[in-house]
Order: sequence, then C-alpha cells, then structure tokens
Amino acid sequence: MNAGDTAWVLLSAALVMLMTPAVGFFYGGMVTRKNVVSVIKQSLLILGLVSIQWVLIGYSLVFGKDMGGVIGGLNFFGLHGVGYAPNTDYAGTIPQLAFMVFQAMFAIITPALIIGSFVERIRFRTLVLFVVLWSTLVYDPIAHWVWGIGGWLHNLGTLDFAGGTVVHISAGFAGLAAAIVIGKRKDYAQGQHLAANNVPFVLLGAALLWFGWFGFNAGSALAASPLAVNAFVVTNTAAAACALTWMVLSWAENKKPSAMATATGAVCGLVAITPASGFVGPMASLAIGVITGVVTYLMLMLRSKKMRVDDTLDVWAAHGMGGVTGAILTGIFAEKAINSLGNNGLLFGNPAQLLTQILATVVTVVYSFGLTFLLLKLLSPLGLRVRPEEEEQGLDTAVHGEEGYRL
Repeated sequence: MNAGDTAWVLLSAALVMLMTPAVGFFYGGMVTRKNVVSVIKQSLLILGLVSIQWVLIGYSLVFGKDMGGVIGGLNFFGLHGVGYAPNTDYAGTIPQLAFMVFQAMFAIITPALIIGSFVERIRFRTLVLFVVLWSTLVYDPIAHWVWGIGGWLHNLGTLDFAGGTVVHISAGFAGLAAAIVIGKRKDYAQGQHLAANNVPFVLLGAALLWFGWFGFNAGSALAASPLAVNAFVVTNTAAAACALTWMVLSWAENKKPSAMATATGAVCGLVAITPASGFVGPMASLAIGVITGVVTYLMLMLRSKKMRVDDTLDVWAAHGMGGVTGAILTGIFAEKAINSLGNNGLLFGNPAQLLTQILATVVTVVYSFGLTFLLLKLLSPLGLRVRPEEEEQGLDTAVHGEEGYRL
C-alpha cells in the first residue's frame, strides 16, 4: 500500500462529501425564500440516508462478486471483509475501506442532484422512501454495470472515469421522470424565470462544487499519480470554458452577463468533463466545455419554453443532457496515450468507442427514467406532494417549522 495514494483518496472523499451540502446551497439559493431550509435539509437528509444504505448493502451491490453482469452479490454485506487490505480489482495501493468511503460519496450526491426537479412540493416522508429505494434499485445496478468487475457495460469497454453515466445521466433523467410524475408547482408558469431568493448562495454553492469536483474527478485516479494531475487540469479547464460560454450566451440573450448563468455554466462543464477526465487532454477538455455550454443552454431554453414539464431547477438540462454530451464526447476525444486502461476515441482511429458510449448512454437514460417513473407511481398512494396550503405556506415552516430568514 502507498501512504500518498491513501491520503489523496481520503482527501478526495472529503472533497466529494462537501459537494452534497454544496448542492443544497446551490439549489437553495435558486428557490423562493420560504423553501430554502427545506432544500438544504433534503441534501443533508440524503447524506445521512445513503451513507447507511451504502455501508449495509450499497457497496456490496456495486462492487461485490458479480452476478450475471447485472448486480453485485452480498458478500460485502455490512462491509463484511472490507478492511485495511486493498481490493486489487479496483485499487491495489489503498485500503479497501478507503475505496469504499470514496465511492460512498458518489452514491450520496447522485440522489441529491435529483431533488432540484421537485423542490418546493415534495412530501418529506415519501422523499425518504424514494431516496433509499432509488439508490438501491437504480444507482447501484447502473454503477455495477459500468464500474463493477463483470458488469456488462464495463465488459463492453464503456468509458466513464468519474460518473458521467452513473451519476449525472442517471440523476438528470430520474429528475425528468420525477418532475413529470409529481407535477407542476401551484404557481408554475411556462417560461417564467426562477425567483431566486439568494444569488450569493447560488454562487457559493457553485464555487464549492467546483472545488469539490477536483476530488470527484482527480480522486477517481485512486492514486496520487500523473493521471490524477491530468484529471485535475482538464476538470478546471472544462468548467472555465463552459462558464464563459454560458456567460456569453446569457449576455447575448438578455443584454446582461448573468452571474447565475455563469455559475450554472461552470457546473454544466464539470458534469460533462466527468466521464472524460481520465481519458482526454487539456485542448479536448476546452472543446468539451464549449460544446457542452451551447448544448445545455439550448436544452434549458427548450425545457423552459417548449416542454410542459416543471423541472424546477433544470436538473435534466444541466445534469442529464450535460452528462449525455460528456459521455458521447468521451467517445470522440479519448486517447489511450493518456490512460493505458482506456481506449482511443473516434478522432484517434476508433469509431467503435463512440458507438459503445452511445449504447451506454441510451441504456442509462432508459433504465433511470423508466424505473424512476415506475417507482414514483408505486409510491403515489403515500402522497407524492404536500397539501396545497403547505405548498403555499412554504416547506420551511409547514414541514420543518424553521424559517430561513428573519428580517
């Protein structure tokens, strides 16, 4: 084992953990002032729930002994046998316990991303059940398919360095399904702008996400190595390029360079570079950032102005379509020279990799959307949303009995 690798992975796990409350601030600043506490509370709830689910069964379902390429077994149930010795299938220079806790942070943040689609109206007890079931039935199988030894998409050669398909596509399309099933807010009007209650919260959340994302991507090298350095550099480059792209597009559309648009663009760039960060170089990451900026900005406009879906904080446009764009562009820009465990993409003589990426994307979209839709339909007898008078009052006081601001 290597002390430097272990220290880097533990630090990266802490950075990724910070991203979940950062999502709470990022989303919390965008909603109305009577729902800011509820959004941050929901992100912390998920941090608690999925931490326990992961220790009990989640880690085993993803990284346990493969069962038919579909799911891991329960040989690591309750972390049985997960200790200080490395699991050489995944990370041979760090304790398996360190690998486990690093991967836990990915499992935690994924359902936290989904809540942006149904903020201001979700029923709390239903959310608790949804998070546990979704993590077990949606996240864990997809993660095993892509990352688990023996997973069928892994065997096909799918490239997803840090979670473009596993985290962002699955969360984005789950959010779209949830927005459809749960329905619109009472005061929703198609094309309306967000009534952000606290723009500094949004900027703070975006800055913390950018900071934490270095652990998200560079930590996925699972070693303090040249590959981690590459992932760090391309992560920053893509985020910067996409932030500037969104700023320019918002400036052109509204005659003012929006701070919220710039922050959202940075997050979209981080989403898109996630699957590619261990396989592409700096110039490719710049291209990924610019292309993703255009795609996600247009997708947000499409959802807002043409689709009759109240995806409140545009999780589908930012994470779903940002993840799709990044996963597909990975199949174009990937270089085996950067990562010997990867493959070349289309531009480096391997068009088959692009087809593999498209297949993995389609499978993840269909599975996550379909199972989320079904899961919420099955939970609907419990009540998916709060009563109209609670929605009018705001979830901060109606559900939690706490106000975000006392002015």
